[in-house]
Amino acid sequence: MSKKMNRPKFELAHVIQQFAKPFVQRYKPNAYLLRILNAISVCRTSALGGHVSACDCCGTVSISYNSCRNCHCPKCQVSKQAIWVDDLLQNTLEVKHYHIVFTLPHGLNDICLLDNAHFYNQLFASAWDTLRTFGYRNFGTETGAICVLHTWGQNLSLHPHLHCIVPAAGITLAGNWKKIGCGGKYLHPVKLLSLNFRSHFMKCLKAWLIKQNLMLIYQKQVDLAWSKPWTLFCEPSMARPEHVLKYLGNYTHRVAISNSRILGINDKSVTFLHKDYSDNARQKPVTLDGIEFLRRFCLHILPKRFVKIRRFGIYSSSYKAIVQKQKPKPVIEKVLKISTAERLLNLTGFDMFMCPVCKQGKLHRIEEIPKVRSPTGLYSLISCY
Repeated sequence: MSKKMNRPKFELAHVIQQFAKPFVQRYKPNAYLLRILNAISVCRTSALGGHVSACDCCGTVSISYNSCRNCHCPKCQVSKQAIWVDDLLQNTLEVKHYHIVFTLPHGLNDICLLDNAHFYNQLFASAWDTLRTFGYRNFGTETGAICVLHTWGQNLSLHPHLHCIVPAAGITLAGNWKKIGCGGKYLHPVKLLSLNFRSHFMKCLKAWLIKQNLMLIYQKQVDLAWSKPWTLFCEPSMARPEHVLKYLGNYTHRVAISNSRILGINDKSVTFLHKDYSDNARQKPVTLDGIEFLRRFCLHILPKRFVKIRRFGIYSSSYKAIVQKQKPKPVIEKVLKISTAERLLNLTGFDMFMCPVCKQGKLHRIEEIPKVRSPTGLYSLISCY
């Protein structure tokens, strides 16, 4: 039976529509940020066009508007997430996996804002270099990882961190497969992993600051970050790849805030839910000024063409053929090609063609709705400068 998709009462698009103009007037965001805010605000509205469908059973006529398909839009991620997890399962090893989170101190946030693309790239590089070093040092193997970047905390503050899924297997220098880990209890010593990660990241960060002639300005932040212990989070191993990928899928296509977390919007502020980890992760409401809410949300808009999901080592494309040889051959070699709608139905139980009224008939497209071309949205925001 098809699942019903309930639309939240308050959405991120409503926040943008209400507070975009004063936000633009105060902070003067660049055109790239404006395009993304505009795309989210008009997602699944007449501005993007759509189509008219009719039910072949009850005759109900319904209108469906197109999605913006932006990676920062909370409406456009569910189907992408389900299909991504399904595709990745084909290239996942039948071994235990570990979930490791690499987190940075909040004191480095000011440096991150100088050049967030370089900062996030260095975070990826340092995390993988640490995992690879420990793989060779402790087990003599080339290991792998699937890493997903998150930049936010529960209250929309800047909090860059990486979620990494690491297999308990690798390839030795002789080209043989070898299972790694310490009896399934842990993969690498967390304290040593933290020290190595801190050393590598801070060494590269200092070199970049010196190259940019900024070391004297940010010396205090660097010293403070060095003085604090960096604690990595590592969960126990997970047995089956299906569990691993579904778990990782919870993190892959998230955005800074989902529509379901927004509780209310008034003339001045936005109220939303956040988890208070200092109080056993209880969900509590928090209220922010509407302009401040948008400022914080824009902190988590990634640089143009930035890749936030990356594969390393034996999970990279260069090792794909070798990994496939280690997977058991499927019983049915030939797989019939199915449409995206059929895949979504199989993966999520949502039938996009089922009539929402009678729930028996199928919707058939009878008319196309063109995009609305009017001087609204992005152009009106630019005029606020």
